[in-house]
Parts: sequence; C-alpha cells; structure tokens
Amino acid sequence: MKQKFLPWFLLFCAIGLSATAAYYSVIGLSIVFVGVATPVIIMGSFLEVSKIAIATYLHNAWKNTYTLLKIYLTIALIILSIITSIGIYGLLSTGFQENIAKLEIGGKQIQNIEVKKKRFEEIKIDLEKEKTTLDKDISQLRNALSTNTTTQSIDNKTGQVITKANNANRKSFETQLTTAQTNKDKVSLKIDALNDSITNLDIQILNMESKASEGNELGAVQYVSEITGADIKTVANWFIFLLIFVFDPLAITLVIATNQAFDRTKPKTNIYGEPKPTHTPPTPNEEISELIVELPSENERQAILQEIQKIQNSGASSRKMGPAVQNLQNRLSDLDNIKTY
Repeated sequence: MKQKFLPWFLLFCAIGLSATAAYYSVIGLSIVFVGVATPVIIMGSFLEVSKIAIATYLHNAWKNTYTLLKIYLTIALIILSIITSIGIYGLLSTGFQENIAKLEIGGKQIQNIEVKKKRFEEIKIDLEKEKTTLDKDISQLRNALSTNTTTQSIDNKTGQVITKANNANRKSFETQLTTAQTNKDKVSLKIDALNDSITNLDIQILNMESKASEGNELGAVQYVSEITGADIKTVANWFIFLLIFVFDPLAITLVIATNQAFDRTKPKTNIYGEPKPTHTPPTPNEEISELIVELPSENERQAILQEIQKIQNSGASSRKMGPAVQNLQNRLSDLDNIKTY
C-alpha cells in the first residue's frame, strides 16, 4: 500500500472500530442500567468521544504535558476502556442469555419427555413380566385339560380299570384358561399401546432436537463446550472476554497509529518553517547546521548580521538559537580580525 494512502486507511479503520465499540458499549450500558437508559446513553456517548480525544492528545503532546496531568489522563483512559469493555460485555452477554435460555427450555422439555418415556418403559417391563406369567399359567392349564379331566378306578368285580370323565375339573380348568387368555390379551393390548406411546415420544424428541439444531445460534460455543467438557456458559464467557480484550484496546491503538501515520506524511521544516531538503539524511545537529548558511564573499559582514537578526526574530527556543547565534558571532569576530590585520 502506498505511503500516502496508509494514513487514510488507518483512519477509516480507527473511526469504524471506535464507532462500533462506542455503539456496543453505549447500548450495553443502557441494558445494564435499564432504569436510566437515556442519561446513560448521553453520558456514554460523550465518554467515548472523550476517550478518543484523550488518546490523541497524549500521543501528540506527551512531552509538553505536565506529569500529574499525564498520570490522570492515562488513568482516565484506562478506566474509560474498562467501562467500554463492561458495556460490550453487557450487550453480548444479554444476547447470549437469550439464546441459552431457549436452549435450556428446549433441553428441559426433552428431559421431561425422557422421564415420561422412562416411566412407560418401566410399566412395559412389568406388563411383559405379567404376560410371561400368564403364558406359563395358560400352558399349565392346557396340560391339565389334557391329563386331569378324567378319573380312573378299578372295578371290584372284574378288576378292570374304569376311566370316567371328570366334568367338574374340565369345567374349572376351562374357566381358568379362558380367564388367563383374556388377561393375556388385555396385557398384550397395553404393551402395544405403550410401544406406540414410546415410539411417539421418540419421534417428539427427534423433532425437538432437529429444531434445536436448526435454530441453535450457539453451535460453535456448544461444540467447544463438548470438546473441552466445560459448561456452555463458561465457554461463552471465554469468547466474550476474548472479544472485549481485543475490541477497545485495538480501537485506541489504531487511533494512535493513525496519528503517527499522518505525522510522518507532514514535510519536515526548520526553525523558520521552511521545508527541509529530503535528499539529505537527518543528523542530530540538523536544525543548528541549517541555521548556518554559506555567505557570499561580498558584504559578508552585513549578511552575518542579517542572519543573526533573522534567528533572533524567529521565535525559536534559546537552546536551539544560542549555538547558531554564537557561531555566527564567532565568524563575525573572525571576519573583524581578518579585516584588522
């Protein structure tokens, strides 16, 4: 990027980031102090503008500022940055709380369905045990009907075994078998109904989980929570702290960088306000050396006096002006000595 466009690009980034941070901070503070939202918005707006002004002033006038004022402005800048971060945290955490509330409500609904499903499964297990018992009873009754519905006796006269039908036993066994079969059918119907209910609950859970996945705005946070094993609220706070620790400090840093970039684009001048030549490298005594010019051979004394007068009227500091004036006066003295001899 060309040198002349870099300051303007930095200015664009600094203004955009600072304005965004200020907006998020003011809105976040108004959410935290919802009872006095309007005064907080007005106060926060001016504090954000003042923060940028302080950062710019400290950068441009650090050496010329009193020590106590520098300390106070630096502390104020840090506190304002913390206030901005608190506002941003308030805004982001509010949005997160809304999403996590939806996620928790959906999770509780699924848990309630899971509890209901578990209760149905327990009832189904009991009914299956009852059905197994009835199956055994039916099997035993059928065996009894085939073996215990006749009575045998020995005829005293002939000595033969006489088999007679026992209608009372048969009738009793048939009644018990019919009752057991009826109970088994009822149990089977209940088991089928429970199976249908459990299947419907599984479908409900799948639908709710599918909707939660489609509308879930915490996908990345939830994924990191599953990987790290940390609570989803803890992971969300990690993300928010990362943002606020970068957001406002970066905005202040960009403001300072923009000031530096524009300072470098300004042409350098000497103590007369004249631009310095760009082809010569700067030296520690550059400003002093520029005060001394090559004088023409004719009217040299008059030229030196004019130079001294020019330097004294330039308004430069005595630290810069003194050596240059002394140098010219020495040359004037040397010139006088030359003319004397």
